[in-house]
Amino acid sequence: MANPSVDPSGEGAPPNPFKARLRAAVAAVRAYFRDQDPTFWVALTPALIAAALLFVRSPLSNYIFDEQEALLANPYVNGGEVRFWDVWKRDFWGLPPDRSIGSYRPIPNIIWRLLWNLSKLPFLHHWVNVVGHALNATLVAGLMLSLTRDRRTSWLAGAVFVASAVITEAVTGVVGIADVLGGLGVLLSLTALRLPIWAMPFGVFLGLGFGLFSKESAIVGVPLVAWAALVGSPAWHRGYRVPRAILAFAAAVLALVFYTELRRRFFPVNAAKEALHALAPDASPLVRGFHAFLRWFRQPDLPSDPINNPLVNADPPHRIAGALRVFARGLGQVLFPWSLSGDYSFAAEPIPKRLVFPESIIGALALIGLPLLGVAAFVRSLLLDRRRPPETAPDDRELRRLGVMRAVAIGALWLPVAYAPHANFVLLLPTVRAERFWYLPVVGSALCLSVVAAWLLDAERRRMGLRIVLAFFAVQMIASRKHALDYTDDLAFWKATREAAPESAKAHLNYSVMVGARGKLDERLAANARAMEIAPEWPMAQIYYGDTLCRLKRIDEAWPYYRRGFLLAPNDPNLIALALQCLWDQNGVEPRKAELIQLSQQFPGSWLAFLANDIVYYGKDHGGVQKKYRPRSYDEGPKKG
Repeated sequence: MANPSVDPSGEGAPPNPFKARLRAAVAAVRAYFRDQDPTFWVALTPALIAAALLFVRSPLSNYIFDEQEALLANPYVNGGEVRFWDVWKRDFWGLPPDRSIGSYRPIPNIIWRLLWNLSKLPFLHHWVNVVGHALNATLVAGLMLSLTRDRRTSWLAGAVFVASAVITEAVTGVVGIADVLGGLGVLLSLTALRLPIWAMPFGVFLGLGFGLFSKESAIVGVPLVAWAALVGSPAWHRGYRVPRAILAFAAAVLALVFYTELRRRFFPVNAAKEALHALAPDASPLVRGFHAFLRWFRQPDLPSDPINNPLVNADPPHRIAGALRVFARGLGQVLFPWSLSGDYSFAAEPIPKRLVFPESIIGALALIGLPLLGVAAFVRSLLLDRRRPPETAPDDRELRRLGVMRAVAIGALWLPVAYAPHANFVLLLPTVRAERFWYLPVVGSALCLSVVAAWLLDAERRRMGLRIVLAFFAVQMIASRKHALDYTDDLAFWKATREAAPESAKAHLNYSVMVGARGKLDERLAANARAMEIAPEWPMAQIYYGDTLCRLKRIDEAWPYYRRGFLLAPNDPNLIALALQCLWDQNGVEPRKAELIQLSQQFPGSWLAFLANDIVYYGKDHGGVQKKYRPRSYDEGPKKG
């Protein structure tokens, strides 16, 4: 018999409180974005939430890749022997000028040192990047709002930037603080363009100065801020377009001069070879001007390692072709980040065999076409402005069209110019390719892509456009979260890296070290072998393969690889000391004294000669290699002595 108190039709049933709360929450979120402009404080909260959800790494994460040198082995951050204000005399890694490759970034070092007193966990330090990224996304949304006066396009600009997967390395990795803070400085100088004309130059100077002292590649802000002032001034002020652009450029140049002169005084380094070589008598004025700038800027002499940047061994045409390929692949990752990797060294980005191939063509077209698109959009905005009678104020629709043209003019030119310092076109970098290099260029792509997304969401194409926009954001968010999980620990990072870049010898070698540190020497040997197969002339691959055999107590098998490594790198004290110490520990030095003496005589005055003789004659006194010459152990602080 049915219970008369129950209505079998379901009508009159009490509402589900969970569903009611969920609907209310969804409605509140929709209203938040629909009814409010993305002003700073309104946009900051969702930007912080999004950045945290997408990029925060595991609290149990250890030191990964460059974080070893940047934090753990940085004598300024944790050595305790370097005074606080000596930060102006140290590089990004805490080293003095005579041991530096020239990465002069005092502001990140100051932040790290202050945080080091609170916690030594990299998890805390990387939160600076997460918060900084949210601030930058807020500033990007505010910039778009100031240009277009369009709420939807502005929210989309901030969303595209905050969710961009290609910059996961910069936000999730501690070392990316330089890119995030450098971007913050440039964006602050852009924000300063909206100030009154008397205050604007001071804001530009302070903002760009902050960016330069965070990362030297913020130098791109000098032309970009001036360009933004020229293009966008009518959106912020009446009249004085050209004077404001000139003032902005002058303030940016002054910030660069201040940065350079302070660095030259407190941190003198050896100038790059490009700045010291004599010019041909028929060199063009452009070449002479660039050469003079390099000499004044005191561009440091960067390391040239064909493993990290194979393009160092390419002739200029093939180097440019390779650089165009890297640029095209980076652009592809901005749009479709299917695969993200922590390393692209040899042979993931080899010297191209041909000058003309699809990726070099795409890179060249983008490098030329994007600036042309920016200039064309600027000209279009001028024409739209002039068609309107001077006494007539633009309506909302016209304001939006003008704003869109100005945003495209800034963004399209911004992307290639911001990427230029990392392009390997003129100056060869220590690294051929890294995703963190895209942090500042993505500001330009966010401006342009938000315009495209807003166009797709217009009423006449809304159904299909909504699907495309949602798919784009879904891909970006899944890829960024997936790549952030690679930072769970060092082993997970290098495992993911060698899967994403299977032709990178460095990825396989670093994975072998991490897996070997966990006692899996057979797996380490296999990964070592793959690295050596990819890069047979790489001394580190030879030495590390021998070292794995040595730790397996297979000394006779290890010696040929040690010897090969010695011949390839007779002046690498770390590799030589690593090999000799393992030989000593496994009683392998005594039977090979004659061979070690012969090798030392083959390279007189080298580190090999010194360390080989020292261990042969004084090994018993030091327990092998002298401690001050032994390489720093994993997870060890700065070396003493």
